[in-house]
Amino acid sequence: MKVLVTGGCGFIGANLVPRLAAAGYQVRVLDNEILGRRDHLDNFAGEFIHGDIRDPAALDVALEGVDAVVHLAADTRVIESIADPAFNFDVNVVGSFRLIEAMRAHGVRRLVNASTGGAIIGDAMPPVHEGMVPNPIAPYGATKLAVEGLCSAWSGSYGFSALSLRFANVYGPRSYHKGSVVAAFFRRIAERLPLIVHGDGEQVRDFVFVDDLCDGIMRGIEHERSGVLQLGSGVPVSVNALIAEMRQVVAPRTIEVEYRPARLGEIERTWCDVSRARAALGYSPDTSLAAGLAQTWAWFCARSGIE
Repeated sequence: MKVLVTGGCGFIGANLVPRLAAAGYQVRVLDNEILGRRDHLDNFAGEFIHGDIRDPAALDVALEGVDAVVHLAADTRVIESIADPAFNFDVNVVGSFRLIEAMRAHGVRRLVNASTGGAIIGDAMPPVHEGMVPNPIAPYGATKLAVEGLCSAWSGSYGFSALSLRFANVYGPRSYHKGSVVAAFFRRIAERLPLIVHGDGEQVRDFVFVDDLCDGIMRGIEHERSGVLQLGSGVPVSVNALIAEMRQVVAPRTIEVEYRPARLGEIERTWCDVSRARAALGYSPDTSLAAGLAQTWAWFCARSGIE
């Protein structure tokens, strides 16, 4: 099977692409290299196309001969989406619409779409699950909800198998360039800078290790399903508890923390129920936070030359 991975040079793509290749898939990557770069893929021997999902010409080239698409390309920055909602909408909604219409034109009807969990549900009593009514509180969540709607409609109207996977907070190796909390904290620890926490640190998130997430994506390719599934760890962790785990991982280095006012548009408490993904895909996020952080810090140390 030939699989196109949009946004394949990003953090998740850089972990997923080699796993797909090792599993015997023919892999083609489409990426505009704004947030990720070709060299993040190391020795990737498949096809690489420098292009944008909003460009119909690039999509025509990228989709030729493809059997399935993993759609990771997106502007995933919540705070930036509040500052510039038009750009976030253009990339996420317009780009995704052009992708699935190009897929329809090329006869490609198997899609695994990267969505988001907490940002779509909004402020709701956790754990969040697929049956909850979406109520996004930031433009990013609204755009991801719109793309889920497109996937549902193209599934119902054009015979797509379109599975939207709602990712929790993903962390792991190859995330140095990411703005997500684990990557941002490890960068600052590597540079011996204090960690910046917006709020009191008691806000709660669901942190899922990238290898577990990639396993869920690959299972999504194998199962021709449509609809929405949550992918996370299913374990609630406060930011303060995350920092405590990091202290154990980076010892004997010390960690200083600087607390600042909370930011608008960010959810206070969210984690997800992954029981449907377990039942439907055999998804099993078994990597503990301690083990995942240790692997991530080891990668950061190797990248930065830290002894």
